[in-house]
Amino acid sequence: MMPEWLQSLTDWLSTNPGWLSAALFLTAFLESLAFAGILIPGVAILFAVAVLSGQVAIPVAEVLFWAGAGAVAGDGISFALGRLFQGRLDRLWPLNRFPGFIGKGEAFFHRHGGKSVVIGRFVGPIRPIIPLIAGAFMMPWRRFLAFNLSSAVAWAPVYILPGYLVGSALASEFEPPAHFYPVIAISAAILLVIYLLLFRFQLGLGHGSQLYLWLARLTARYDSTHRFWRLYTSQRPAQAGEFPLPSLSLALGAGALFMIWGQLATATQLLAPFDNLTLQWFSQLRTPLLDPVMILLTLLGDPPVLLAAAALSALALYFRGYYAAAIHVAGAALLTTVLVWGFKYLTAIPRPDVVFGPPDSGAFPSGHATGVTVLSTLAASFIARESRNIRRWRYYLLFSIPIILGALSRLYLGVHWFTDVVAGVFLGLSICGFVRASYSRYDNVPLAADGTLLMAGWGWLAFVAWYITTQWSDAIQLYSVTAS
Repeated sequence: MMPEWLQSLTDWLSTNPGWLSAALFLTAFLESLAFAGILIPGVAILFAVAVLSGQVAIPVAEVLFWAGAGAVAGDGISFALGRLFQGRLDRLWPLNRFPGFIGKGEAFFHRHGGKSVVIGRFVGPIRPIIPLIAGAFMMPWRRFLAFNLSSAVAWAPVYILPGYLVGSALASEFEPPAHFYPVIAISAAILLVIYLLLFRFQLGLGHGSQLYLWLARLTARYDSTHRFWRLYTSQRPAQAGEFPLPSLSLALGAGALFMIWGQLATATQLLAPFDNLTLQWFSQLRTPLLDPVMILLTLLGDPPVLLAAAALSALALYFRGYYAAAIHVAGAALLTTVLVWGFKYLTAIPRPDVVFGPPDSGAFPSGHATGVTVLSTLAASFIARESRNIRRWRYYLLFSIPIILGALSRLYLGVHWFTDVVAGVFLGLSICGFVRASYSRYDNVPLAADGTLLMAGWGWLAFVAWYITTQWSDAIQLYSVTAS
């Protein structure tokens, strides 16, 4: 049940749509502002305003811009207030009514440093507090601005697009395909089970687990296995060595699944009916509302975008002196490219013929799914390595989102069979596992994020913006549905 005041606000905005952009900016601003953000239910208001924006068809780029600008401005003012009231935050209203917020925010900032500005934007209870504390702790303003802008770029789509899409759907005559909601529910349940199994598997193989310790004792009995264990065990100062058992298990397990799945998909017709049903279901799902979103997602997985990310990451790591990490990132990109094109050439599976300009290469496996999987899981593994084993699942969960979205975009646009996408994910996981296990031999010092990696990230975002701008019109035409 919508509160009366929120209903009144949405009623007024629906009759005065010219104020929607201002409402988005102001709501995001207040929701991010240190004092007001504690008291205002910004998420509910943002969702309601985003729904109205979708209903009146305000361009999505404009909606995201005003929401992101408001969030940046709110965090910026909070940062300035933190510097102004340094040492007196716990005595200011309304913060003095919530003393626990300051303590939690300070602990969060001490634990994560500058990254807390990015992470904190997505954590409701401390979202408006972190910029205030960053200012009070005298974080350099240029560093804060970089974190502020980069986090807003990710925050705006996450918080605004769901409401915007709901509003656009309400205003359209979209008819979902048959069994739409049961398919979504069953798919979500299957995905949840897979997540739980993978995370439980990772914890069960991690450093210090019973299976890990048992294998360590077993390999110590024989010279050859003991040498192998010691060779691949990372040696960091003041830390016990860690053998990459989860990475090797992932490499071998995903590799075996890829080979089995590949045989079923290319040498038999067992999976063909499911491929056809999936293609038909997504073809019925296509709508002008979702087409631009899915085209954007698929462009983000194009080879130039992924190779640029790998190249810039490798250069930044090399410049910082992390030579082994840089070589392994570059090697992962090269290995992915060679294997994907090699399997496409060997299998020569034709693509579905439902769009105006399908790619000329073979369908199996999906290069987009493979590339995004390698890049995302490799990034997650580097970041997770610097945290405790029990917390690493959070990073893998976060970085799995691009994999799912990229895979869905290829299925939605009709340029891949379902078996192609699954095979791409299996292949990507296997490649990442082998690369990460190989890197373990040289994992002697922690990797620390700094301005160099941040500059590489901004360079990649600039390249992505240029690439999407130049490719957009062609992509709209190429991915349009052919006349039946």
